[in-house]
Order: sequence, then C-alpha cells, then structure tokens
Amino acid sequence: MVPTRRLLGFLLCAPALAACQARVETHGFMPNPQLISQVEVGKQNKRQIGQLLGTPSTVATFDNDVWYYITQRTENYAFFQPEIVDQQVLAISFDDAGTVDNVHRYTLADGKIVDMVSRTTPTVGNELTFLEQLFGNVGRFTDKGSGAGGGGGDGGY
Repeated sequence: MVPTRRLLGFLLCAPALAACQARVETHGFMPNPQLISQVEVGKQNKRQIGQLLGTPSTVATFDNDVWYYITQRTENYAFFQPEIVDQQVLAISFDDAGTVDNVHRYTLADGKIVDMVSRTTPTVGNELTFLEQLFGNVGRFTDKGSGAGGGGGDGGY
C-alpha cells in the first residue's frame, strides 16, 4: 500500500515540477557565421547577398537599402512574462548602386528600451453612448422601393 501512495504522490507532483522548467523559444533567422564572413564590402550586390544569406528578416522602413537579419531567444517560466535572453541583429546596408556598403552586428546590449505612451489620439466626431449606438439607426431606413432612400432593386448586393 505504501509504494502505491508514493507512486501516486510522484505522479501528482511530476506535472507541477515540469511546469517549473523554462520554455525556450527562438524566433527569427540568423545566417551561419561562416556565411556572414563571406560578405565583402564594396564587392557584392543585393542579389548576391540574397543568394548567400537568404531573405532578410526585414528591410528598413524608410530605406530599402538596409537589410536586417534578426534572431531572438526568449525564456518563459510558467505563467510569467517571457524574458529575452539573447538577441542578434545583422544589418547590411547598400549604397545607391546596390553594393554592400556596411555590415554591422548588434546584440541585446545594444538595444534601447522604449517606453510606450499610454495617451490616445482624439478623433473627430461624436462620442455616442451605448444606447445611442444601439438605437441610432431606428427609423433611418425605409422599405425597398418606397420613398426616398429606398433605392429599389436588390439593395446593391
């Protein structure tokens, strides 16, 4: 009887202990270091870099001449917020002719914390209450084909 209780206790505790294990996730893509070392400033163009390293994770928002390869590793314990434990960014910039101009590597230490602004932008228009929204269209429509606004036909759909 005692071994059965111990076994039952172990089986009940095992899932709880497993929940304490960190879940590690990797997002993004970072090319192989040997491939990155083959990038030559002033000699290769976008097509060659694309063939060598693959498609970038993203391209600069306002300047298509900067390619970013980004990878990020996070750890998540149980129900807590995930924590970023490693981040690598490879930025390759191209000149106007499309030739590699610069290659930069950034890590998590190079990142900057940006505080989100909680304000909202005011919009033009009326603020309607729930009841105004609910009953606002009552009486605004007429039967098909009768009077103004009816339009007749099948309603356009």
